[in-house]
Amino acid sequence: MLIYKAFIKIPYFSSIDVEVSVMNYIESYNQLRKVFSSVDSETEYENYSIHKLWFQSGYYDLLPGNREYHCEQHNKDFDHIFNYYNDVGTIQDDVHQEDFLVEENRDFAYFILKPKNSGPISKVTFLFHGFNEKNWDKYLSWGQAVCERTGSAVVFFPIAFHMQRAPEHWSNLRKMYQLCEKRKKRFPNILKSTLSNVAISMRLQSMPQRFIWSGLQTYFDVIQFMEECKRGEHSLIDKNATFDIFAFSIGGLLAEILKLSNYQNYFSDSKVCLFCSGTVFNRLSPVSKFILDSEASVALYSYLVEHFDSFLSRDAHLRHYIKEDHFEGKIFHSMLEYQKMRDFREAQFKKIEDQVYAIPLKQDTVIPSFEVVNTLQGAFRNINIPVDEMDFDYKYIHENPFPVDHKEPQKINNAFNRVFDKAGAFLAS
Repeated sequence: MLIYKAFIKIPYFSSIDVEVSVMNYIESYNQLRKVFSSVDSETEYENYSIHKLWFQSGYYDLLPGNREYHCEQHNKDFDHIFNYYNDVGTIQDDVHQEDFLVEENRDFAYFILKPKNSGPISKVTFLFHGFNEKNWDKYLSWGQAVCERTGSAVVFFPIAFHMQRAPEHWSNLRKMYQLCEKRKKRFPNILKSTLSNVAISMRLQSMPQRFIWSGLQTYFDVIQFMEECKRGEHSLIDKNATFDIFAFSIGGLLAEILKLSNYQNYFSDSKVCLFCSGTVFNRLSPVSKFILDSEASVALYSYLVEHFDSFLSRDAHLRHYIKEDHFEGKIFHSMLEYQKMRDFREAQFKKIEDQVYAIPLKQDTVIPSFEVVNTLQGAFRNINIPVDEMDFDYKYIHENPFPVDHKEPQKINNAFNRVFDKAGAFLAS
């Protein structure tokens, strides 16, 4: 693989001389796909070791489908709760199985990439992916770039019901094509309905609260992972390790909630780098053949933005986590709508302004640059979070900023290294 070392000055971080590795992105992408697909438990790749490990979620009982709910932290029980359900989106039962019972989401594999021959590592970076992702392919080189530039271990941690946490048949092209065709017949005016997004679109249209519960489960899974590390139970990670975050797209919402809520001060010193990410929910545009179709987007917006307070008043379990005793729920609530709770949200961002850095892309229509600025720097631009808009001299989309099939691969390499030189400089500083 073409790699060379150089000391460069990163334009935004003009005072930092950083040793970086300039990667051949496309070559790295292809090689890492092969390596990760064959790893059973541990393997080596160039100067790295790659580990496949298993995680058992202790918080799957939050999910829809459970009959009794208990908040251990506050010793509260919730028996029968109000469950919003819109059967108009329902076509096939196995897409709408009770979330509580999905085994793949309870016990799942995750990956760690770290410098080879290192002992328990003391610096860790979580890599959080985007919405409706089914594999780690495009993120593997991203993780390698972060590892190379920071010396940290990179934890590829999947969001609930995404990646390897989703039932395998949701990625069955034949089945999803059939569902997509049925869905188009049911909704003749639907936009961007594809076999890629039909499963998640059907699930969220029928029960939009899944967006919240899967997010909260993932939030607590990350906390559980960190606590296991802090107890010295992880063979690869030192119990006194520090944790940073590199997050893409909707993964940035998870990163922001973790950082802003700062559970037990676990994230007090953590840096968060947001790539194509950072907006509140109602300022992003998720209708895409790779993300959500138009019917699901309307249902999600209606639930989370237009009528959320009404649903909270009827759902004691959700109300407990969003409006009562959970600070992370309050943070989540403040990230749904730009105007709502704006003073609270901006005060929280002000506290961490020197620990967050955002790289939006000019041609991104899903998470526009100006909306990232509006959220992170505040309505009056009095929050000093750097938002470093970039643009590339080729066409790209939010879901695929570095296309591997481009006719001019050097342009892709240059764009990739521009992004990760800056991200690496921030995370390493």
